[in-house]
Amino acid sequence: MVVLLLLLLTSAISVWGVKQSLFSEQLARNQLDHVAAREAAETALRDAERDLLNPGVALRANASCSRGVAAITPADFSADCSRGLCALSDVAYAAMDWNKSSGGEVWWPSAKGGKWNNNFAQKPGRVPASAGRCNFSGGVPLGTFTGAAPVKGVARQSEYLVEYFRRKKLRINQQESQAIAGDGNALSWSAMYRITARGFGYSMQTQVVLQTVVFPDAQQPAAGQGMADSTAPRLQWREVPGLRTYPD
Repeated sequence: MVVLLLLLLTSAISVWGVKQSLFSEQLARNQLDHVAAREAAETALRDAERDLLNPGVALRANASCSRGVAAITPADFSADCSRGLCALSDVAYAAMDWNKSSGGEVWWPSAKGGKWNNNFAQKPGRVPASAGRCNFSGGVPLGTFTGAAPVKGVARQSEYLVEYFRRKKLRINQQESQAIAGDGNALSWSAMYRITARGFGYSMQTQVVLQTVVFPDAQQPAAGQGMADSTAPRLQWREVPGLRTYPD
């Protein structure tokens, strides 16, 4: 009887140990998945900065599409986020409400009025890179305009949206010792861009959304450099916790 009880106790301890091992392994796998999604989103942020600050007239190597312009202007931004460039009115932003099913931020889920466009068949192919479907709306797949290499191992390539704003009296630092405006006039209008990127992990269910705010006028490249060669002038960066933009 004692031997039987010892066998039962040993078996229970063994089963518990196996369960703990599997649980720890699952936690580690989920963490790795999240890290992969986060790195993919950061890659998309950098890709968006290159696209925004140094667009190309000609089709670049390994790119699917070309912007067709040497510089992106406010006229290129639209309410439907054509080719990933979004522009809404201040009135529209003031009326946005998470509890509504429409009219939300462009980077919110589609069910809240977001503009990601989860119909991936309408967008350029990236793995492998393929031309065509360049007049799309919604999130821009990584490398579409820049030719950036795809992120390996993830369920889907990361995407980004760029929003355009105009602001006055913007300052580079808290001491307000330097104006954002390129001409040094604090009353000048300055262009501000908010970039939102979403990255996927090894599973489409693992998603990370990152945002940054960029002021191109805040920093000029050194002599002989293009904006893509200099560090993008980020004034804000954050991860949006718990936001899922796919599926709708």
